Parts: sequence; structure tokens; C-alpha cells
Amino acid sequence: MFLKLSIKSHQQGSALVIGIFVLIVMFLLAASLLRIVDDSDASISMEVWGARALNSANSGADAALAQLFPLNAATALCTNVSSTWTPPANAVGFHGCSVTITCNSATVSSLTQYRISSKAVCETGACGANSSTDCLRVQRQVEVEARGN
Repeated sequence: MFLKLSIKSHQQGSALVIGIFVLIVMFLLAASLLRIVDDSDASISMEVWGARALNSANSGADAALAQLFPLNAATALCTNVSSTWTPPANAVGFHGCSVTITCNSATVSSLTQYRISSKAVCETGACGANSSTDCLRVQRQVEVEARGN
């Protein structure tokens, strides 16, 4: 009986050590899962804002083409293309985006080649002079080439 008490006294507290170890492992797993979810949220947000910027750049290029080649068949000149395109105020998906457009032309013989570059920058959060870590800015650029007479 003396031997059993001696073994029992050496085993006291081992459940406490195992319990603390399990709690630490569970805490590390929970912290890892929270980090994965946070990264996933950030990547989805970047994907949405990237698609918004790409659609804005495409729309700006379309607007520039409409200015370059109007329906009334006027002469196509890069001076007819404005340097910026402002999305409609109530249009869904263009909020926080600005589009700048450049138009260049090159004439060889009687054929004129036009290159329209449309760059959209979409941003949300505290972007600007006093930017903080809450700023999210995405930029996409689209180039379109067209021929005219």
C-alpha cells in the first residue's frame, strides 16, 4: 500500500499539464483559422475592386471610341476625345472610380491608326494625403487600337 501512494503522488498534476497543452494547441488553431478568414476577406475585396476597375477602364475606352468615331461620321481626331471619363452618378459598380484617357494617332500613307489607353483607379477607405492602412486602391489599364480613314 505504501508503494501505491508513492506512485500516485508522482502522477498528481499531469492532467493539468495536458489540459494546458491542449488549450494552447486549440488557441493556435483558432488564431490560424482567424488569419485564414481575414486573408480570404481581403482577397475577395481585392478581386471585387479589381473587376470594378477593369469594367471602368473598358467603359472609358468605349466612351473614347464613341467620341473618336461619332455616329454623324465626322472626321476622327484625337482632339475630340476627352482626357477623362466620369461614370454616371447613379450607375452601380462605378462608385469610387476615376478614369483617365489618352489618345494617340499615327498615319501611314492614307491609313490612320489610333491607340486609346484608358486607365481606371478605384479606391475606398481613407486614401489621399493622410492615407492610412484603411486605404484600398486598385488600378487597371486597357488599350484599344482602331483604324480610320
